Amino acid sequence: MKWIVTLQRGRQIDIAHRVAYNKIWKSTMFPSSVTENIPLRTDSSGVVRVGNTRVTLDTVISAFRDGATAEEIVQQYSSLNLADVYYVIGYYLRRTSEVDAYLQKRERDAEVSRNQNESRFDPSSVRARLLARRSSK
Repeated sequence: MKWIVTLQRGRQIDIAHRVAYNKIWKSTMFPSSVTENIPLRTDSSGVVRVGNTRVTLDTVISAFRDGATAEEIVQQYSSLNLADVYYVIGYYLRRTSEVDAYLQKRERDAEVSRNQNESRFDPSSVRARLLARRSSK
């Protein structure tokens, strides 16, 4: 007795051929292991940027956290590629703790830098001089 299976388009094959057909189809359509590179790079200052753009990981993740979709992020930052933004969001969702640690470090570094700049250049005296200049005109 021969087991017959009907494929799409009404074509019939025996079960042995169906097994071979499945193996070929699965191996060509869904490779068992696919390696794709996440489009992130670290510049010389240690800042992680998306793709070959100057847009930072901080910017994309901040927009995503604020509820922006990948499409909206690409509209806001036209140098970004939509596929790259999807990769970056996926990377963030899979490695949230690692990315959050990086973002917190960036925030601490920014705060230190801001404090250093304010200690070197008193912002209140700059504001007073600008207001005085404005009122003299």
